[in-house]
Amino acid sequence: MRFLNDDNFLSGIHGYERLLAKLLALLLAVVIGVGTLELLIETISKTVSLQTNWFDGSLIKLLDRLLLIFIALEVLQNVTAYLRDQVVQIELVLLTALTAVARKVIVLPPGTENKPALMAGFGLIVVGIAAAYWLVLMARRNNQVNSANH
Repeated sequence: MRFLNDDNFLSGIHGYERLLAKLLALLLAVVIGVGTLELLIETISKTVSLQTNWFDGSLIKLLDRLLLIFIALEVLQNVTAYLRDQVVQIELVLLTALTAVARKVIVLPPGTENKPALMAGFGLIVVGIAAAYWLVLMARRNNQVNSANH
């Protein structure tokens, strides 16, 4: 019954969370490595064979996959920051979200500009994430100023 003691129970849950975060970070690192290697091999083979017309959509696909790897790296940074500091760093999460939305906008297929509702939606998402990021930065700055004054 000592395990049911609040401190022991919370300590066990905390250890379990850390173990899961480490396993997820390891899995994500493997996936990022394999994805990067696959992207590198595919890009080199297409470049060497000179059979790819980069302007037929292949370049957009390459950028999409490259940006996806960058987003995965940012997620890995989020997990490692959590393991290091025991706190979810909201700035990193918001920057990752902004990168993900930017990726979607960059790789939009041709003709999407004729869908004003979709474009407005992306605009609202970007403004919302940017506003949230700004609010978090302002709150942090105010906390630092208040801490310095006390």
